[in-house]
Amino acid sequence: MALPLKYNFRNITVRKSSTLATAFTIGLTVGVFLMVMALARGIDLTLISSGEPLNVIVLREGSNAELNSSVSREQLNDLIYLDGVAREGDQPLAAAETMTLIYKPRKGMSQGSNVTIRGIGPMSNKLRSGYQTVAGRMFQPGMTEAIVSRRIAERFQGLDIGDKFRIQTTDYTVVGLFEAGGKAFESEIWVDVNSLGSTTKRDTFSTVLLRAKDQTALASLSKRITDDQRLHLKAMPERTFYEDQQGAASGFLKGVAVFISFIMAVGAGFAGMNTMYAAVARRTKEIGTLRVLGFKRRSILVAFVLESVVIAIIGAGIGILLALPLNFVSTGTANFQNFSEIAFNFRVTPDLMLWALIFGVAIGFVGSLLPSIRAARFKIVDALRAS
Repeated sequence: MALPLKYNFRNITVRKSSTLATAFTIGLTVGVFLMVMALARGIDLTLISSGEPLNVIVLREGSNAELNSSVSREQLNDLIYLDGVAREGDQPLAAAETMTLIYKPRKGMSQGSNVTIRGIGPMSNKLRSGYQTVAGRMFQPGMTEAIVSRRIAERFQGLDIGDKFRIQTTDYTVVGLFEAGGKAFESEIWVDVNSLGSTTKRDTFSTVLLRAKDQTALASLSKRITDDQRLHLKAMPERTFYEDQQGAASGFLKGVAVFISFIMAVGAGFAGMNTMYAAVARRTKEIGTLRVLGFKRRSILVAFVLESVVIAIIGAGIGILLALPLNFVSTGTANFQNFSEIAFNFRVTPDLMLWALIFGVAIGFVGSLLPSIRAARFKIVDALRAS
């Protein structure tokens, strides 16, 4: 004979203080797990959205990041006239770009971080979707002017419109702010590629971006560039490039989330176990009475486990509510591919909330198992004699 569910809910409501204390402990654990996973998910979604479906990015052979890549002007001339490169009129849809880093202090702090400077050409904006100037204007080609991502301007000192910042020995003036549709480029400052080349005294570019005519041309163009032994370059779809960066950037955070959450889950599990042991001790006579009434050991075991799982669900709900306000909050962390700041939003997605709920239920189940087995193994006579 199974115990009715109202028995479990009555016990939870009667013992409000211990129920809420255990639920809150589990909630904190679930909340931390969800917050760190939302951090990693924000990086994932930022990088996944950054690649355009028909873009090919070309780097130096052996390079895995734009910062340590190099493409010469002769190689650029060979690339832009390859079959499969899309054209706008008689102009190939290709953009040579240069990347460097500057150190900037964060607002309200003495410490800072590296910020990515990207030198772009006239075709760069045509090869990327989601870009828009939200304040000021675009820089003039050849001038020492810059446009700054609004996210970066909000996070770092001296990057508002009218401010100047220095790249090596040259001062650049901020003339505009831009947004890039939540993509990785919202972690960057853009300047004219030729101006940046003169400033850094570089005759080469970091990468070349090409637009393929179609999906068939995308694959063949990437293979042809990579296989050409004269070029010593490698090419890949831009989406693949950012997916590779995604693994490096968010994998560490996911590992941290699992490690921290495991440590806290052990503590939450012991807290739940102590609560259930206390409940068993207080309800020994009650357990004996249930046995006299004909309820089997298995029913008592299920009842205590179910009670703990319900408390864990309440705790998981608390943890999810604690994490929800972070959804779409802007933050930043280090990009381990180029050692610069990457700005993104926390993303508390439905699937992460489901995993948080499962995580909380698992804590409640494991924490209740031993006390529930102890309750089910009481002998009727011993239970009724308990003081």
